[in-house]
Amino acid sequence: MLKRILVVDDEEILRMLICDTLEDLECEIDEAEDGMEALQKIEQQSYDLIVLDYMMPNLTGVEVIERLPDDLKETTPILMLTAKAQEADRQIVLDKGAHYFMSKPFSPVELLGLVEEILHV
Repeated sequence: MLKRILVVDDEEILRMLICDTLEDLECEIDEAEDGMEALQKIEQQSYDLIVLDYMMPNLTGVEVIERLPDDLKETTPILMLTAKAQEADRQIVLDKGAHYFMSKPFSPVELLGLVEEILHV
């Protein structure tokens, strides 16, 4: 069964880069351009991984995580991508429920490796 990934980022070029990087994994990839759209998609579909930008209009990545049901946060890996790369920001993100943290700009090779590790593909 195909793994499903939700990529959430308000910058279209970054979403395209992330999706292009992950397309070799032969996973189904959905996209959302903001936190509200992400929450709608998460209500309609289950995902094996959520790749989430921190800084977005409407809802930040942290606010998206805060609105997710606890059971979903426990069972669905969340990878936060962010330009906020300070250790304090990393700790906030992890404390709020993200499982993984990667700072922008990121290496596509590093992103691909981490996603392969998370999904065991």
